[in-house]
Amino acid sequence: MPSASAAQILLTWYDRHARRLPWRVSPQDRELGEVPDPYRIWLSEVMLQQTTVAAVKDYFEKFTQAWPTVEDLAAAPEEDVMKAWAGLGYYSRARNLKKCADAVAAEFQGRFPDTEEDLLKLPGVGPYTAAAIATIAFDRHAAVVDGNVERVLSRYFRIETPLPDAKPDIKARMAELTPQARPGDFAQGVMDLGATICTPRRPACALCPWMSECQAHSAGVAETLPRKAPKKAKPTRYGAAFVAVDTETGAVLLRRRPPSGLLGGMTEVPGTDWSETFDREDAATGAPFTAGWLRRTAEVKHTFTHFHLRLDVFRADLEASGAPLLQGAWWSKPDTLDGEALPTVMRKVLALALTSDHDQSA
Repeated sequence: MPSASAAQILLTWYDRHARRLPWRVSPQDRELGEVPDPYRIWLSEVMLQQTTVAAVKDYFEKFTQAWPTVEDLAAAPEEDVMKAWAGLGYYSRARNLKKCADAVAAEFQGRFPDTEEDLLKLPGVGPYTAAAIATIAFDRHAAVVDGNVERVLSRYFRIETPLPDAKPDIKARMAELTPQARPGDFAQGVMDLGATICTPRRPACALCPWMSECQAHSAGVAETLPRKAPKKAKPTRYGAAFVAVDTETGAVLLRRRPPSGLLGGMTEVPGTDWSETFDREDAATGAPFTAGWLRRTAEVKHTFTHFHLRLDVFRADLEASGAPLLQGAWWSKPDTLDGEALPTVMRKVLALALTSDHDQSA
């Protein structure tokens, strides 16, 4: 059992060492009367899912400058939101972000609900996000468990059960540890401990405020925890992408993906379906129209959560005025290309297609 002072020890450490993050109200600012903004907490938590703090900071600043409030985000065209999200990955989050903003603006008059139960009713808000918003924004008592918390508590309590089976136990332990006073600061403190000291490799145990009580440290096994179940091998899918370039303006032909599914609503160049059985020898037959398609000698490699992807890339230079315009497609000129809602894999395709690498005839 943890000592009654464990939470206070962690809070004292957090008061001194809290990370400065653009969405966070520091303990010092709280003392001056500043309170967390639920909108900024929600936005940061959605962005941080499956993504690092370093990657999120610039996106967060861009979003909050463009849409300072949840009402502003609700009023924004979905296409603009997707463009601003481009490159951050896991694009269903962006679609749910817009749906959630719409719901908060329409159903809650622009004010986020302050309980886990009501937060869970919002689109795209799952148990972790609901707990994080309730605790950090409203100081509700809740067990907030992200990857950092899983690692810290697996070591603190020496939980040997592999993840994900250990998740219920870890959440119960976090609920037990979280104090009634300052639960939001406590949750952020545990996260910071995992991010800065109790790191996956070579944890700096000598600097940890919980070192004397950490069971894994006492047993000399801290770096071996948390245990994780073996990952299944990811399959590899194949496909082809076709980059049509206007010889007069340098514009590229783009289209929008269907609103649901992988990369839903994002922008892409025309291409084939992606599958494990794709016939790369006949890749050129998937071209959207007849043109002088040339295959790049290199290929694009990209990894999604559940599979690896390898794309053959073709380029054709032609006059846009004489090319058949696919339904829902448009020509994007070089000065507008960066602003398109292109996911990372499509930016890789364009980078390869628009370089001077040698081509092979299709």
